[in-house]
Formats: sequence, C-alpha cells, structure tokens
Amino acid sequence: MKYGFAQRVRYMRSSAVRDILKVANKENVISFAGGMPDEDLFPVEAVRHAFDKALTSGNKTLQYGETEGVMELREILVDRMMKKGIHRKAEDILVTSGSQQAIDLFSRIMFNPGDIVLTENPTYLAALQVFNSYEVNIVPVKSDNDGMIQEDLEEKIVRLKPKCIYVVPTYSNPDGKVWSLERRKHLLALANKYHVVIFEDDPYGDLQFDSAEKVPPLASMDDNKYVLYTSTFSKTVVPALRTGWIVGPHQIIRLMAQAKQATDLHTNSLSQHALIHLMNDFDIDNHIQTLISAYRERMYIMKGLLDSVDNDEISYVTPRGGMFLWVNLPKQVNTTKLLTTAVDHGVAYVPGAPFYVKKPNQNTLRLNFTNAKPDQIKLGMERLVSVIGDGSLLP
Repeated sequence: MKYGFAQRVRYMRSSAVRDILKVANKENVISFAGGMPDEDLFPVEAVRHAFDKALTSGNKTLQYGETEGVMELREILVDRMMKKGIHRKAEDILVTSGSQQAIDLFSRIMFNPGDIVLTENPTYLAALQVFNSYEVNIVPVKSDNDGMIQEDLEEKIVRLKPKCIYVVPTYSNPDGKVWSLERRKHLLALANKYHVVIFEDDPYGDLQFDSAEKVPPLASMDDNKYVLYTSTFSKTVVPALRTGWIVGPHQIIRLMAQAKQATDLHTNSLSQHALIHLMNDFDIDNHIQTLISAYRERMYIMKGLLDSVDNDEISYVTPRGGMFLWVNLPKQVNTTKLLTTAVDHGVAYVPGAPFYVKKPNQNTLRLNFTNAKPDQIKLGMERLVSVIGDGSLLP
C-alpha cells in the first residue's frame, strides 16, 4: 500500500552507527563501533538507592511535572555548570530527554527548509541526522586539530548568513579533538560581530584525562547572548536515564520548552527525582574520576597497539579525553569496504564517511575505547592491526 508520507521523510536517514552495531553483534566480534560507556562501571547500587528514595518520597514523584524540568534538579545543574564557569539561572535551563532531544527541539524552533547551519567536518553523525530531517542546508567549515579556521568561518558567515554554528569543541565525536583557546575566542568574536547563534554540544567534557588542562566551555566565555550549551548524564551516570539539559538565551529556551510540550510534555519525572537524590547522596565527581582512570588506561592500550603498525601513512591525534580515537589510514584505503574484512577477522569499527557533511575522507575510521575491557581492547586491536597492517587485506 502507498502511504502519503510527508515530504520531509525523504531527508530522514538511518544511523550508520546503529546499522553497523547490528553487524558488530555477531558472535566473537569485538566491537569498537558504538559510542557507549562501560556498563560494568555504572553506579548500579547508587542508582538503585536513588530510585528507591525517589519512590518513597511521596506519590508526587510519579505525577506530571514541569516541562522545563524539576526545579531542584535545575538548581543542581546551575551549581555544576558554575564549576565550569557557566553562570546561568535555573529559569534558563530546559531538562531534555538526552542531549539529542535538545538538538531536535532547537532545530524545530529555529530552522526553515533551506536555512544554513555551519559545522565542522567531520562532526557528530546524529546532529547531521537531525538537521537533515528539518531540510537544513549543512555547510562544512574548514577545520584542523585546533578547531574551525577563522578565515573560512568568517567568509562563510558573511556570504551565507547562517542561522547557527554547530560545534563539539571538547573531546569531539568523532575525532576526539579539543579546540584551542584562541579558536574558541575567534568563534565567539565572530558570533558577536555577525549575530550568529552557536550551539555548543558537550557530552564528553567531564571525561578529561589531564585534570590540569584548562578547557573552558564556549558558554563560560559568553554573556548568554549567542551560545546554547547542552550536555547529558548519559556518559557520566547511565544512558538509560535519558536525561540531558540545555541552557542559553531565555527567549530560545522558552520556545524550546513550548516545542517540548508538543513532543513529550516533560522529561521522565521519576528519573529526574532519582537524579536529585543521586547527586545529593552520591559522590558523582569521584565516580567520574574512576571513569577517567579506566578510560585513559584503555585509550593508551589502543594507542600502543595502533603504534605497532609500521606504516607512516597511518595517523591520529592522541585523545585528551572523551571516548573516541579517530584514525587516518593510507589514502587508497576505503574503510567502509574494509569493514567486512575486519568483521570477518573478529573486530568492528565505524567507517568515517557518515560523519562528513560532504566529500568524506574514505580512509578514516572511529574507534571507541570505553566500552571494551582492557583484554578485549588488546585482542581486538591485535585483530585490527593484522587487517590494516597486511597490505593484501586492504581494499
């Protein structure tokens, strides 16, 4: 039967990562494909205690709640963001069903078909999915390991008059890079000069391997005019809570809240109340340090085995935090085609092509080092090294 779908469904795409995970779930395949934390490091007892406490705090916990989120949780978020130098009011925070919903709600209120969004290239795959679903014209800005290149960014702002600049400047997905302070200042200066909104996506900022490193969020350098900042508890507590938040100019947050009313009324209240108890009773910062220690060790195991490949054409930037290692293989290699060979050898990754807006570098791939145990990483990387180190196996 033919159904009368809306024209916008033409722009909807399945997630390449989700599709690859189906392949990677084959028996005896060690997967570095998903962007998942290690479930064995989840604070299960603390979460259980928090939910028990929420359920025994009165039936109001189970009632409908404010669209903007439970006020006590928003006040906790104000305190946590203040530690990052982001000074905002609880009234300017919207609690969302994961930070992914924040991207969607923002897109819903901001974009008309054909509007321009500037992004890095490569960038977060799911953000590209959202923007495409709203028929946005996504334009990549030339970037290097320090962030967007100022000259190209300004030229495109002047010529294209974008509605928004979308960035993941801290331990980014997929390439794990960190913008320099100079590039952050340049971006903010251009946003102020040309009155362009910046959407700062920061799901990984807490997973900082060197505690002495100073990585100020863009939102901490803005006077609440141009930067929207979104983050999530998925990487530091558990993904199943599906609880994130966004903070920014009040007019934008207010409209996003209205859009959320038409979507799900409010984020899961029980999870929000549980999070309040968790944040009050559990040392979340100490837990994050446990995650950092484990993930840093795993990253170096992965890096060490990658370094064992005797090929000067293989390159990467050592992650300073986050969850991913982005690898450039020799230019003639197509990592999408190579994936089948890798899976046959018992290891999976995500090819880099889906993370690009245009003209993908087909020789790139993303590795996740947080979900596998050290011994799995060692075995999986030995398998991957055997594939990329053996010229006869390369497509």
